[in-house]
Amino acid sequence: MKNRHFALVVGLLFSVSALFGQDYAFRVMASKGSNEVKSGDSWQAVKPGSSLKSGDELKLAENSYVGLIHASGKPVEVRTPGTHKVADLAAKIGPGQSVLNKYTDFILSSNAEGKKNKLSATGAVHRGSNEDITLFLPENQFSDVYNNYAIINWESPKAGGPYVVTLKNMFDDELAKYETPETSYRINLAAPELASEGAILVDVKSKADPKSKSESKLIKKMTPAQSEKVKLELTNLGTEVTDTETALNKYILAGFYEEKKLYIDAISQFEQAIKLEPSYKEYYEDFLLRNKLKVAPTQ
Repeated sequence: MKNRHFALVVGLLFSVSALFGQDYAFRVMASKGSNEVKSGDSWQAVKPGSSLKSGDELKLAENSYVGLIHASGKPVEVRTPGTHKVADLAAKIGPGQSVLNKYTDFILSSNAEGKKNKLSATGAVHRGSNEDITLFLPENQFSDVYNNYAIINWESPKAGGPYVVTLKNMFDDELAKYETPETSYRINLAAPELASEGAILVDVKSKADPKSKSESKLIKKMTPAQSEKVKLELTNLGTEVTDTETALNKYILAGFYEEKKLYIDAISQFEQAIKLEPSYKEYYEDFLLRNKLKVAPTQ
């Protein structure tokens, strides 16, 4: 028993030592503007996915933004123009570790793969559908949603708004109908007319031209057991991420949901991130393309 206890302690110490022995202080998750990092004697442009060491300096231009993840997994946003010592930024990070590095690795690798695919794209056509309006929602096998709301977006190259969003149950009975001049709508899945429904079909039509419509897409609420599992994993992320309204935190949560293939929840987090920091729109577009929720424009 003593040997087992000793092995556990040694393993824990090794893990902590490995964490703090990393050769970087921060990883860059997002950057907007003409931001630079000084490593040694030279200044270079800040790029998402790159690392900042303790001895480096970070310089932000006016109206710029940098989203960082500390080696411990803690997120931090830098918006103040001027030069910042990376060591000073690291000194402001609170104690404790986070499991966020698992998701930041996923986000950065996904973005790198998405950009590679986008560069090699030769154009694409819409998925086997003759409908004029394209909903940016996943296929049925990935239609689960954890939260009590879903943000749906669409594009309509042939017909303009206003648009009519119709929700039906699996028996094709109409549950609700909403009208909007925008190409986006936030559905409250906890609304009285929807609360008792586990699966909902959604479609969008142009009010000016009812023949211009989308195909029906499924939104499926998770079972209590499924929801409880996701809730537990969200709790492990810590309230610093889940309860703090920053663009970077929303971006990380989008990555959390994407990793679990909860694409509808990821969309909602991206939409919130963009409202807080518009530069995340680029990452949102990459997310839509790599998960085939949107097609790449014809080259």
